[in-house]
Amino acid sequence: MSRWKAASIHFSISLVIGIAIGVLLFGVWYPPPFFHAAGADTLVLLLVGVDVVLGPLLTLVVFKAGKPGLKFDLVCIAIIQTLALAYGVSVMTRSRPVFLVAAVDRFLLLSANDLDDADLAQGSKPEFRTRSWTGPRLVGAQLPTDVEDRNSILFSGVAGKDVDKFPRYYVDYENVAPQLLAKAQSLDALVKLDAPSRERLDGAVRATGKSAGEIVWLPMLARKASIVMLLDRGTGRPLKAVAVNPW
Repeated sequence: MSRWKAASIHFSISLVIGIAIGVLLFGVWYPPPFFHAAGADTLVLLLVGVDVVLGPLLTLVVFKAGKPGLKFDLVCIAIIQTLALAYGVSVMTRSRPVFLVAAVDRFLLLSANDLDDADLAQGSKPEFRTRSWTGPRLVGAQLPTDVEDRNSILFSGVAGKDVDKFPRYYVDYENVAPQLLAKAQSLDALVKLDAPSRERLDGAVRATGKSAGEIVWLPMLARKASIVMLLDRGTGRPLKAVAVNPW
């Protein structure tokens, strides 16, 4: 077997594994446009570089039929590639979006490692006490009515841990929809968009099947970027997230 054939076989196997991981990431954990907003694009480039490129390239370099120690070299490459891939997937697992929290006047995309286990255990409902494996769960967050608890949240928010990171204050989204609609803005407020962003927004509006007058929006904050969430003006139901800067 030539080194090119060996590298091609290695590349084919790596490509199949890479596609399987890509389906999981793009189709389940990081559906567009959450992918870029959550900062997953950099990690995926690293995964692809290690899994699909580096492994087969190393095989191309070291492979020579009949070479003493060839089997050992290939095993070492496979181990290094597997470890690097496992590390990359573990990072993606810990940073996968688990909740889309609607709070006050915005949506916040929370990753698995944004929530402490102790806080998660205090979720007000069973579905608020676990980290989702099938994409972010849509929930609402309400500030507590107790003055002492409310002040505690306010001070915690100054330190970077706001109400969205306390599952004990989570509620069903329908409970906060009226509050969000009161803060939502019409699409006219996005008039300063550049041409590419305007095209994305127009395409997203068409995809909802509604007219621009039936849609309002709120900002959606994620780890790497802020984007826009389109809402039904009548019900407050989220329609579509769009990769447009709300600021």
